[in-house]
Amino acid sequence: MIPPRVAALVFAGLTDVVILFQLALAAGLPWGEYAMGGAFPGAYPPPMRVAAVVQALILAGVGLVVLVRAGVVWPQRSGAMRWPMRAVVAISALGAVLNVITPSAVERMIWAPVTIVMFLCALRVAWAAERQA
Repeated sequence: MIPPRVAALVFAGLTDVVILFQLALAAGLPWGEYAMGGAFPGAYPPPMRVAAVVQALILAGVGLVVLVRAGVVWPQRSGAMRWPMRAVVAISALGAVLNVITPSAVERMIWAPVTIVMFLCALRVAWAAERQA
């Protein structure tokens, strides 16, 4: 079984990829068909660009929660991440489901595997941390 620290690093690395993707959308790259069910093909309109930046910021926080809970960074704060980590697992599960059922075949092909791995990594970190508590 994968060690929790490795799971946290994999989660963080994939989160970084998603953050870069969101920032690319915010910057106007024409990748809208690969997000939001393909509802905005081409470049995002201005309100969606703002939403992409907000999503990138939220993802950064989520990644940090996982790294702290796994003790990769600020191990002394790991205990404080118990409930936030549970929220990360729930959010990751929802993200995986949404990417599996999206109407966009391209989005499903790219992001479903990424979000499933992220969910499994989050679950591993949460499970291991609960067993140690």
